This record gives sequence, structure tokens and C-alpha cells, in this order.
Amino acid sequence: MKWTTPQWIRTLAAASVLAAVVLAVVLGSVFATVRNGLAVIGDRAAPQVSAATDLYFALSDMDAQLANVLLAGDDASLAADRKAALGTFAQRRSQADADLQQIATDASTQKSVRSVLDGVGQYESLASQVILLDQNDAAGRPAANVLDLHRQATDLMRTTLHTVDGITTSNHDLLNATYQSDVDGTVTARVWVIVIGAATVGLLVAAQVHLRRRLRRRLNPALLLATLVTAGFTITGVALLAQESGQLTVAKSNAFDSIVALSQARAISYDANADESRYLVDPGRAAQYQDAFLAKTQSLAGLSGATIDSYDAGLDSAFKAYQENNSDVKLTGFFGTELNNITFAGERGAAEQTVAAFQAYERDDRRIRALDTAGDLHGAIAFDVGTAAGQSNADFARYDAALKSVIDINQRAFDAAIGDGDGRLTGWTWQLPALAALLVAGLVVAGCWPRLAEYR
Repeated sequence: MKWTTPQWIRTLAAASVLAAVVLAVVLGSVFATVRNGLAVIGDRAAPQVSAATDLYFALSDMDAQLANVLLAGDDASLAADRKAALGTFAQRRSQADADLQQIATDASTQKSVRSVLDGVGQYESLASQVILLDQNDAAGRPAANVLDLHRQATDLMRTTLHTVDGITTSNHDLLNATYQSDVDGTVTARVWVIVIGAATVGLLVAAQVHLRRRLRRRLNPALLLATLVTAGFTITGVALLAQESGQLTVAKSNAFDSIVALSQARAISYDANADESRYLVDPGRAAQYQDAFLAKTQSLAGLSGATIDSYDAGLDSAFKAYQENNSDVKLTGFFGTELNNITFAGERGAAEQTVAAFQAYERDDRRIRALDTAGDLHGAIAFDVGTAAGQSNADFARYDAALKSVIDINQRAFDAAIGDGDGRLTGWTWQLPALAALLVAGLVVAGCWPRLAEYR
């Protein structure tokens, strides 16, 4: 049976409206998903990762300060250093408590958090005994019972830090999965939006062509406007999806990957600094702590085959090669990750300052070990805990400040990318798609209804 003109008009009009509604539903749902993904990344996963890495840092520095207390002992010349170590220990304990409170809000890690709480509680009990019993011991040479308690505390902290690292990994995996899902979703959605948008435009054009042929009308303004609205809405939607994908890449790949690597580097740096103090305070485990220091150094800025004695020359050579050619990154580890992911204004200069400050701190470590090997334990301790310019703790503080400046650059970029990505979606999670669909439907009715009336 041959279709009549009214049947064709009704069919094309209904198909156009239906296609416009489908387009609106697809855009609204995908933008809602992207916005939810941004919330997961920006408001849940990223803060939890940051809290976990900060907890690792705080706990590591607590143990470093405990070792520094033992290094100072009852030596009057080191009394100020002992007081400073005790003050920092208390500060890090409060910081760790705050981080634990934040992490505890995540139901998926509550079992691990309870384990960390138990470990920290036991550690603080042991640490309190160490501090109380060490008040009359010689600098760097605690009594056997104090040293035994200190070993128990340090070993317990190793186990606790391992659990904290698992919490970091769990939340980072969630962030990676959410990011990949959102990026893949925007790519798939763009294809569907183009296909559905093109189909809607095609139906609207077909309706106009049919009216022109059957009714000898050269132009239908309402259908023309509906076509332009649909085309504009499709192009805008596809462009916005591309922008959101770009913002997700900036936030996660360019910024947060560096934040995680550098935050972990900062936490491990404090743990390595603690190994340096443990090396002096516990001769029975000196070799173990020296190996641990080197392993953590390699995790920060890895050099294949480097030993404690050859590391400085290797680092200097690798860093000079990088400065001459920024694509020549010979370092592995967290610093290698960062040097391969320089993105934002000022980031390269800040990263290079960090590596230079790290070099100075590493050279200080060799001096500490040389003084101790030469039998000058007091000189090694004074240089290790000293905060005057050129002393180890002063150089470590300078290195830490440089490292934190690179983290801050990436953190600002991350916050801006998440904020911009969320801001661009205002109105696009259903409101604008629904209005566009209603507008197209209204224009289709306005364009076709008068023509249908001619057949009544």
C-alpha cells in the first residue's frame, strides 16, 4: 500500500522527535556519568590517596624523630635537638591521627584502617617507654633494654607502613579504574552522539525535502531551525565530551600521577632519613639500615647497579645528561616518573631544584657514615641532627621544601582541572539536553502541524 503524504509527514516528524529525545537521553546520561566520575576522582579517591600517603609520611617521621631522641640522649650539647625531635614527634602523631580519621570514612579500607590503628597504638606505647627510659643514656648509645624496645617499635612501624601502603594502592586503583572508565565512556559516547545526531538531522532534512516535493514549499522555517538546533547541539555535545576527556587526562595523567609519585617519594624520603638515624643508634643493625637506606634511595631516583659508594657519581652524571637533554631520563623510581611527566608551568625548574637538593642530602649521608666509621660518633650525630646551614637536617629540609613545591604545582593543576571539568557540565546533566529535545519537538510540531491541517 502506498503511503499518503500525511502518513509520511507524521512518520518523519515522529521519528525526528524520537531521535532528538534519544540524543538528549544519551548526552544527559553520559554527562551525568562523567560528572559522577569527576566527583569520585576529586572528592573521594584523590583525597583518600593523599591522606594515605600523608599518613605514611607522618608515621615515617615519627620513627625518625624517635631515633633522633636516642641519638641526642642526655648530651647537653644536643638538648635542643632532643627537644626539637620530641616536638616534631608529637606534631606527626597529631597529623597521623587526622589522616586516620579521614581514611576511616572509606568503608572499603576499614579493616586495614583498624589494623593501622592497632599498630600505631602499640607503637606509641613502645615509643613512650623508649623516651622515658632513654633520658639518662649517652648520646647515640642507649641501654640494651632501651635499644630492644626501639627495635620492637621500629619493626612494628615497618609492618604498619606496609598496611598503609596497601590503603594507598587500593584507593589509587579506584582512581585509575574510574578515570579509564570515564575516558573510554566519553570516546564511546562521542561516536553514539555523532551517529544519533546525524540520524536526527537526516530525518529532519528528509522531512523538509518531502514537504518541498509534495507541497511545493521551498522552505519550512521551523524544520530548518530544528535542524540547526539539532546540529548545533550535537556538535557542542561532542566538543564538550572531548573537553571533558581532556580535563580528565590533565587531572589524572598529567597532575595526579605526579602527585602520587612525589607524595610517595616524600614519605619514603622521611623513612630513609629515619634509617640514617637508626644506622647510628643501632650498630648491631647498621648494615641492615644502610641497605634499607640505599634501597629507598634507589626507589626515589634509581640507578642500575649503584652502590652506596658509587651512587653520588652516578646521580650527578644522570642529572647532567638530563639537564642537557630533557628527554634523556636515565633515572628510574619516583623521580624518573616525574621527570618523564613534566607538564605545567614552572614544574621542570622545581623538579630540577628538587633533584639538586636531593644530591646535597645524599652527599651529607656519606659524610655521616664517614664520620661514624672514623670513630667520631658525636660528630656524626651532631651533623645528622643539626639544622644549621650545610648540616644534614637543614639540607633535608631544603630538599623536602623543593619536593613539596613540585607537589603543590601539580595539586593546583589537579584542582583546576577537576573544577573546570565539573563547571563545564553545569546544566548538561539533563537540563539542557531536555530543553533541546523539547525545543526540537516543538519546532517539528510547528513545522508539520499546519501542513497536516491542509489535508483535513
